[in-house]
Amino acid sequence: MKTSWFLKFSSTLAQAAGRASTFVIAVVLVIVWAASGPLFHFSDTWQLVINTSTTIVTFLMVFLIQNTQNRDTAAMQIKLDELIRAIDKAHNALLDLEELDEKELTVFRKRYEKLAQDARDDLRSASSDIDMPSFERERNLPGEGKR
Repeated sequence: MKTSWFLKFSSTLAQAAGRASTFVIAVVLVIVWAASGPLFHFSDTWQLVINTSTTIVTFLMVFLIQNTQNRDTAAMQIKLDELIRAIDKAHNALLDLEELDEKELTVFRKRYEKLAQDARDDLRSASSDIDMPSFERERNLPGEGKR
C-alpha cells in the first residue's frame, strides 16, 4: 500500500511530539530562554523570540494533530462499523452514524439512553438474580463484610 509523503511526515512528527524526551527538550529550551533574559536585558526582541517560536509551533501542531485525529477517528469508525455488521443481533442502522446530522443523532441517542436507563433499573431490581450483578451486592460482596 502506497502512503503519501504527508502521511509519513505527520505520523513521524506526531510520534516524536508525543515522546517524553520531546517535552523535556521543550522545557530545557524555555529554561535556557528564561535564563538568557538578563543577558539580553529582558528586551522586546528577547520576548519576541519565544512568542514567535511558540506561536509558529502551536499553529503547525494544530494541523498535524487534526490530521492524525481524523485518520484515527476514521479507522476507529470503520472498525466499529465492522463489529456492528458482524454481530447478528446488532442493528445495521447504526452503521456510519457519524454521517447523520445532529437531529437524527439525537433520536438515536435518546433511544439508547432509554435502553441504558431500563438496564440500570433492571440491575437495581435484580436482588435475587444470581447471574446479574446488583448495586447492593457490589457494595456487600461475600467474604468482604459490610463497607
